[in-house]
Amino acid sequence: MSGLIAFLTLVIWGYLLCARGRFWLSSVRDSASLAPPQAWPTVAVVIPARNEAACVGASVGSLMNQNYPGGLAIFLVDDNSDDATAELARGAAATTASRHAFTVVSGRALPQGWTGKLWAVKQGLDAAEADGPADYFLLTDADIVHAPDTVSWLVRKAEGGGLALTSFMAKLRCKSAAERSHVPAFIFFFQMLFPFSWVNRANSPTAAAAGGCMLVRASDLRRAGGIEAIRGDLIDDCALARKLKAFGPIWLGLTNRARSIRAYDNWQDVRDMISRSAYAQLGYSPWLLLFTTAGLALTFLAPPLFAIFGHDTARLIGIITWLLMALAFFPTLQFYGLSPLWSFALPGIAAAYMLYTLDSAYQYWVGRGGTWKGRAQANVSH
Repeated sequence: MSGLIAFLTLVIWGYLLCARGRFWLSSVRDSASLAPPQAWPTVAVVIPARNEAACVGASVGSLMNQNYPGGLAIFLVDDNSDDATAELARGAAATTASRHAFTVVSGRALPQGWTGKLWAVKQGLDAAEADGPADYFLLTDADIVHAPDTVSWLVRKAEGGGLALTSFMAKLRCKSAAERSHVPAFIFFFQMLFPFSWVNRANSPTAAAAGGCMLVRASDLRRAGGIEAIRGDLIDDCALARKLKAFGPIWLGLTNRARSIRAYDNWQDVRDMISRSAYAQLGYSPWLLLFTTAGLALTFLAPPLFAIFGHDTARLIGIITWLLMALAFFPTLQFYGLSPLWSFALPGIAAAYMLYTLDSAYQYWVGRGGTWKGRAQANVSH
């Protein structure tokens, strides 16, 4: 029996390496040199911000310093912050020699049925529309710092491919021990769930985006029912990608142009970040939770257990499978500049993610699911 289970783990990793869009290579990136459009479209940037004093100044400054040749207007929605978010944002905008317009929108009270972030986005979109119709909306977070050509590259990509949604997986901060042990795995698991090559294929049903940086064609957003269509979704980026892919192709890739400066200095920080949405990813289903837990154990924990404690064929297969697992993780570690030795820790990291997923379900069951900035938001539409 142990030999059969060990062989099954080898088959699983054979499939992941060879038949799942080569996600593990982390090769879908913004490296292409793209031709400019004949005319640069107008872009309205919407930044939802709640208690973002630590990050917002750098984020706003990077957007004001965009070298975008077309019309660019930036709308920051101060979502009832009780810190200096609005003041720091205004100060950052005022200290840049920029031709881009900047507006702070004071957020209104959160209505029932909306997540806090999406309600703030809605108010930013309304303010942008009132200011004058835009061809694209750039939805970005207050912890994201952009290279000067971020908007230009995204628009080139969108215009060249007729894309409804163009999204960067912002490069997350990876400095503390907690970040080094969790962040590359987070990106690896995300790509495993949503292989970017499948996301970017028009005839594939796979749809995903990264909420930190999404360029959305305004006309397609309206055709999809506006941001209201996903107002209660906790994993709003992927929900928006599913909506928009019905109206046009989408693109998602890794980047160094957009970086998150949000710090996760300890294990509790990263646990909270992952637990916030893990159970939502499973549709709040106890059966999917059970299946996912078993799947994680079989895929990530069984190979090293067989390698260490198994015998004969089971041990050999366990060693081979663990090596394949380490090989798969290496390109993501390389992207983040970490030692390849971290690749052998992937089973332990996966075990931690499994515990975070179980904790996410527990938090949901006790009414604290999806907590972010003091709000429990899981399944708010129900």
